[in-house]
Amino acid sequence: MPQWLRARTHTGALAATTTATAAATAAPGPRRAAEARRRAGDKRRTVPGAGGRAGSRSPPRAASTCPSQHPSFTPGPSQPPAGLSPRWVEPPFLCSPSLPRTPTMGTPTRRKSHLLLLVAVALVSSPAQSSARGSPATFGPVFEDQPLGLLFPEESTEEKVTLACRARASPPATYRWKMNGTEMKLEPGSRHQLVGGNLVIMNPTKAQDAGVYQCLASNPVGTVVSREAVLRFGFLQEFSKEERDPVRTHEGWGVMLPCNPPAHYPGLSYRWLLNEFPNFIPTDGRHFVSQTTGNLYIARTNASDLGNYSCLATSHMDFSTKSVFSKFAQLNLAAEDTRLFAPSIKARFPAETYALVGQQVTLECFAFGNPVPQIKWRKVDGSLSPQWATAEPTLQIPSVSFEDEGTYECEAENSKGRDTVQGRVIVQAQPEWLKVISDMEADIGSNLGWGCAAAGKPRPTVRWLRNGEPLASQPRVEVLAGDLRFSKLSLEDSGMYQCVAENKHGTIYASAELAVQALAPDFRLNPVKRLIPAARGGEIAIPCQPRAAPKAVVLWSKGTEILVNSSRVTVTPGGTLIIRNISRSDEGKYTCFAENFMGKANSTGILSVRDATKITLAPSSADINLGDSLTLQCHASHDPTMDLTFIWTLDDFPIDFDKPGGHYRRASAKETVGDLTILNAQLRHGGKYTCMAQTVVDSASKEATVLVRGPPGPPGGVVVRNIGDTTVQLSWSRGFDNHSPIAKYTLQARTVPAGKWKQVRTNPANIEGNAETAQVLGLTPWMDYEFRVLASNILGTGEPSGPSSKIRTKEAAPSVAPSGLSGGGGAPGELIVNWTPMSREYQNGDGFGYVLSFRRQGSSGWQTARVPGADAQHFVYSNDSVRPYTPFEVKIRGYNRRGDGPESLTALVYSAEEEPRVAPTKVWAKGVSSSEMNVTWEPGQQDTNGILLGYEIRYWRAGDKEAAADRVRTAGLDTRARVTGLHPNTKYHVTVRAYNRAGTGPASPSANATTMKPPPQRPPGNISWTFSSSSLSIKWDPVVPLRNESAVTGYKMLYQNDLHPTPTLHLTSRNWIDIAVPEEIGHALVQIRTTGPGGDGIPAEVHIVRNGGAVSAPPYPPRASGYIQMLGEGTIPTQTNPNSARPPGERGR
Repeated sequence: MPQWLRARTHTGALAATTTATAAATAAPGPRRAAEARRRAGDKRRTVPGAGGRAGSRSPPRAASTCPSQHPSFTPGPSQPPAGLSPRWVEPPFLCSPSLPRTPTMGTPTRRKSHLLLLVAVALVSSPAQSSARGSPATFGPVFEDQPLGLLFPEESTEEKVTLACRARASPPATYRWKMNGTEMKLEPGSRHQLVGGNLVIMNPTKAQDAGVYQCLASNPVGTVVSREAVLRFGFLQEFSKEERDPVRTHEGWGVMLPCNPPAHYPGLSYRWLLNEFPNFIPTDGRHFVSQTTGNLYIARTNASDLGNYSCLATSHMDFSTKSVFSKFAQLNLAAEDTRLFAPSIKARFPAETYALVGQQVTLECFAFGNPVPQIKWRKVDGSLSPQWATAEPTLQIPSVSFEDEGTYECEAENSKGRDTVQGRVIVQAQPEWLKVISDMEADIGSNLGWGCAAAGKPRPTVRWLRNGEPLASQPRVEVLAGDLRFSKLSLEDSGMYQCVAENKHGTIYASAELAVQALAPDFRLNPVKRLIPAARGGEIAIPCQPRAAPKAVVLWSKGTEILVNSSRVTVTPGGTLIIRNISRSDEGKYTCFAENFMGKANSTGILSVRDATKITLAPSSADINLGDSLTLQCHASHDPTMDLTFIWTLDDFPIDFDKPGGHYRRASAKETVGDLTILNAQLRHGGKYTCMAQTVVDSASKEATVLVRGPPGPPGGVVVRNIGDTTVQLSWSRGFDNHSPIAKYTLQARTVPAGKWKQVRTNPANIEGNAETAQVLGLTPWMDYEFRVLASNILGTGEPSGPSSKIRTKEAAPSVAPSGLSGGGGAPGELIVNWTPMSREYQNGDGFGYVLSFRRQGSSGWQTARVPGADAQHFVYSNDSVRPYTPFEVKIRGYNRRGDGPESLTALVYSAEEEPRVAPTKVWAKGVSSSEMNVTWEPGQQDTNGILLGYEIRYWRAGDKEAAADRVRTAGLDTRARVTGLHPNTKYHVTVRAYNRAGTGPASPSANATTMKPPPQRPPGNISWTFSSSSLSIKWDPVVPLRNESAVTGYKMLYQNDLHPTPTLHLTSRNWIDIAVPEEIGHALVQIRTTGPGGDGIPAEVHIVRNGGAVSAPPYPPRASGYIQMLGEGTIPTQTNPNSARPPGERGR
């Protein structure tokens, strides 16, 4: 970087020596690091054709000849560009007095020698005007954090507000702030403090601090301004303290309770309380709270709505949330009005709703009516997304787009009629960049065009800022909306620029830095290549690309000979030397000379001529089928001192041989052989194959065409026309036949959004290969469809076309009857009918509902009822004249706006049952053990109130009240039962009732039963046993019952051994028993208990081991934790089973 560019005010001189070499003294300009170019938060890309120049430049190289004397040399500018001193003299070169003739390069023109003049250039510039800023890392401010709009509660306890601002810059940025367009005075100790780049406002108030704020970041390169941030103050006052008037209406009518919210900013959310907190009103089909007005709507009131209502309004702000309650208002209901009335929409969305792209749009619609109306939404000029809730009082579009703009309709419908309301959603958008400016380096004296473009609705306007100040047209600078044009750039044009796009919805900024450069030619980064190999008979291009600003004038020499354009030798306007039909005589040193008003430099390379590369065996064209393999041959000769490489391309794109699972292989490893093998050829492998044999100096190539035959490609342009209710006309364009004629087409359709592709019937039934249109038959009315087309040839069926645009077939009356007719149950006097709702594909049109016809079995006339809504699935007919469990004949049909569909088959449905009216008779009860009793009865007279499901037995102890009775139910028509879990030796009262689905009938007269005394509470004791070869004899002491225990009539013994783990039961009336035991039995488990009228007693359990000795672990788990182990022969005390501790009346429950 020249030293004069680093100083704010400095004068220097450029001098040339009188020797044969003239070198510029200017050092190269800085190269900005890539990181310094990135503009955080800004969208930037290079603007084509802007004349910018990036990258470092090499130091100047000494010139060895005088390019300015040659007739092909174009002199530099005679005047310095703007921004440099006017004391400018064009610096000529020092030339040799004579130039030799070189036959192969042409004859140079002789010129007089000139003395090299001293050039003095005086410059006055500032760092902002120079392309050099002191170090390679110098760059202008780039925002990393910008202020955001803030909503501050007026009642907040926060003591300060912080608006963020931080920029990356080198040197570091300094900061200023503007409020409402005026720069703020940020003094120490004031309420407004600058902390880093952030603005801190202490004790903010609306009167002093509400407004629009902008941050300005500056360094020596320039200034940028941030986006605007608006500081607003929010508030929510209290509701009026006055009592609210009661609201009166008839039960069954609709009603609206106004919220009348207090003054507030911003908007509120609303909920309603009934009587007390937190009893909030639910959001269901009957209640609706408008989030626009806060009002509460009840579609049809009933007795549960009586009470006191309070509106809860909530404000959400950045620092806090506040809620306030209104005074309670009483809702009074007059006598019930059971009349049915058609819907009337009370909560209506506006005729026009404006929304910004990406916002959520909410449309409200709620109606009064009896029955409660069903809400449905539709888009008049389009279709609704299936993800939107279309049967709710609010239609929410979660992220609105321009495609959502249109007219929306809400329909409220019940059995008495319908009401509709329409409104238009108008979608607009904040500005959004389509094209932004990016950092630019441009040569001094050059022209520059910069542009930005933004989209939005309304269309944004565009303006420009330079160093934070508005930029208007002036000499050399033209401002045309989104275009900024400079002519003859000067150093003073350097700085920070911002393109600003704005409409009424917002403002966006794009920032970039313009650096104007003035540099002498420099080859240090891009010297001429030192060794330049070239092929004999070929062509070579030697670039000359010094870094220079303005662009340098270039000429070439070979040795001491200046080159001029000829049939073989050309110097392009860009400075590249091109030599054609190269021969050995072209070898030698070539030097590029570059010069501008800042200085001059040169660079030299040596040209070496090599043998040319040739294809000796070229690939041949081929024709194969899909799945075949093929080898393309390619052999070449080349200069033996050079390495040879084969490169294959398909349709000029290089082939990747290393791709995993690829189809290409190299067929030979020899250096001069580059054969290509295609494995399992696919359609995409057909095309023009080029084999290129390449060295570092030249290449040779040959082409061959491979044709792959296969199934046809996908047809295109599927268009749907002539849409009917069950038919459409499809047309399409032919796809590629892939070199085999198309034989036929197949049409497929699917329902949207989740249907599967299925083949459809067509007219004609078989579509020939030359057809491009056909009619689709058998579609479902009022259904969304997409269609596609598949082509087939002798090699198979190809890929399908892309789906057509979605269409909806026209509406028609339903063609299928609803199914699943059933019913029954309900309250007395009701007939309930159920059915399976019709799915979308069978509705055939909008406004779908059901027509139900019913009559008492055997009567002649039919009653009908219309049930709106496709999701309806039951109907209740209520009339006091309907007798219980009366059979009705029922049939159903669907309807829509196009008419009624066919009726279903007649089903038999019974009206609601009532409780049985006849009590059972002849109830008899008897205790059969200490915890059980048997109960029997007779059913009594046949009852027609419903289907008898069984009987309910109620029993309670004598002395207790019947309300404390236990209950047990039987299923079916059996007239006897055993009741268990009773207390021993206790008298019970018993009644029996019949029951059906409606409930339980009257009680029978009560009967009495007394349970037996409990069995003895002691197990058999002194158990002894004796083994023989084939039997086991066991004895025990008899159990004598106590006075409060039942008699012992015998004993029960459970026996289990190691060969038969399933226990066997033995009964005996004596106190001993013999059991046949095989000789191989080694272990036995025995459990003995008493039995008698009171039931079974407590068991005694023993574990017997044959042949005495030691007690081993049993080969099976013990039946209780209290079992006894016994050895050989003998007698031991028994252990009581833990279950014996349970009270007698508790066992078996």
